[in-house]
Amino acid sequence: MSGQEVVFTLLGVVAVGSAVLVVTTRRLVHAALWLVVSFGALAGGYLVLTAEFVAWVQVLIYVGAVVVLLLFGIMLTRAPIGESADLDSGNRWAALGVAAATAAVLVTVVVMGFGDARTPLREGGGSAEELGAGVFRTWVLPFEVLSVLLLASLVGAIVLSRSDIGPRERTDEGGDV
Repeated sequence: MSGQEVVFTLLGVVAVGSAVLVVTTRRLVHAALWLVVSFGALAGGYLVLTAEFVAWVQVLIYVGAVVVLLLFGIMLTRAPIGESADLDSGNRWAALGVAAATAAVLVTVVVMGFGDARTPLREGGGSAEELGAGVFRTWVLPFEVLSVLLLASLVGAIVLSRSDIGPRERTDEGGDV
């Protein structure tokens, strides 16, 4: 194993370990902080793969913006900050079984599909120019569909978080209050 493979493997272990802690911790704020660690490890993996632009986007957008948005969402919805027994549905073993089965299927597909094939890393493969050309030439339609999906989810989140939207109360005379 080369030095790059060792660093990439260590970053992968950190990313997977912190992702497990995101979904197993009982404190929402701690989950958000473990998400920062997981995103940081992913950014390090992008750097090892010579995709510097993607690594910086990962840090700026996901670590900087998404986690801050998540923390604001926790504060604005008055979610419990400390430990909460309401967050545990009791389906932990079923969820663990589904997660293990999904991981087994994904690992099997990747191993059967790629085996021990390797691709040499080349300098500049993750540059902004090459990435922009790929997104806006080859993948422009899925990129736009994703933007509409994100807009719809943002509008849905705003509607769900508003408390002043709902059925109006009626008086005894039949008029609105």
